[in-house]
Amino acid sequence: MNRVYNFSAGPSMLPLPVLEQAQRELICYGESGMSVMEMSHRSPDYEAIINQAQADLRTLMNIPDNYKVLFLQGGASTVFASVCYNLLTGSGKADYIVSGQFSKKAAQEAKKYGDIKIVASSEDKNNTYIPKTCREDFRPDADYVHICFNNTIYGTKYNYIPDTGDIPLVADMSSCILSEPVDVTKFGVIYAGAQKNVAPAGLTIVIVREDLLGKCRPDTPAMFDWKLMADNDSMYNTPPCYPIYVAGLVFKYILGLGGLNAMKAYNENKAAVLYDYLDSQSYYTAPVEKDSRSMMNVTFVTGNPDLDKKFASEAGKAGFKNIKGHRSVGGMRASIYNAMSTEGVEALVKFMKDFAENNPKA
Repeated sequence: MNRVYNFSAGPSMLPLPVLEQAQRELICYGESGMSVMEMSHRSPDYEAIINQAQADLRTLMNIPDNYKVLFLQGGASTVFASVCYNLLTGSGKADYIVSGQFSKKAAQEAKKYGDIKIVASSEDKNNTYIPKTCREDFRPDADYVHICFNNTIYGTKYNYIPDTGDIPLVADMSSCILSEPVDVTKFGVIYAGAQKNVAPAGLTIVIVREDLLGKCRPDTPAMFDWKLMADNDSMYNTPPCYPIYVAGLVFKYILGLGGLNAMKAYNENKAAVLYDYLDSQSYYTAPVEKDSRSMMNVTFVTGNPDLDKKFASEAGKAGFKNIKGHRSVGGMRASIYNAMSTEGVEALVKFMKDFAENNPKA
């Protein structure tokens, strides 16, 4: 069977060379005589895998030595709570910017643990833009400020890093991590579910500045204690072994392409193929404001729900899978993460042109 063009928002497609290497090593990894899925996480073979994965991620993202890299379980949604256990322990106040569903969910979760203020929101325009903030918007005694850097559902992304002064900035980068360089030193915490740009579902990456560790609430569950996890090199318990292994392959793959500068150039050019077409015609509308557009998730509509439904159905039959927009938004969404080829985006644009020609609006 030929592989389809998979535009899923997550779990998403992985680079074909990574899948092929994982296939070759599936039954027997190296000289171990067993699959990575079978080996002890305490074995020398696996320790080499996780240590190399961490080293390569540090190289890719230029992560300073005073940051810890954690490979955890539970997804980004678990971090909504664990960030509170670890950081919401000073004034008990935290400021959140709501720019989509997941930042809203993060704020709702945090309200269980402290004094949470929504300092800015884009809900007034259905999250079609990224709110602008300045340092004065944030409470000076807030323990941290939280943002979602790229909004998978709505197709928006920050084109700036909020100035929070001395207040640690916490960013959910689940749907844009490794798509471009980012200055890690501007953040206190970066976290990401891996299932969009990094690995199969099951792995959560947390990058945390060391001075923020060791301040947990007394009732913090052991599995939420980032210092405990850091002290145990992410292996306080059995980690998500196979997703970490695949993540390591992805890190090597991106390094081989030239790193995140090369990845950014590739993603910009690829996204331009789709956005340039959307801007050149009137059949489809891209609802996101231009200065807030995501390179990873491109949303568009025909303006007719019945046509949108027909588009998604016919696209699926033509090999463009998972193009239907999120149920809370409707329309269409093309998630074009790192592993999506320019060829795939070009093929989608051709299908969009053909559909518009064959389905005129009344």
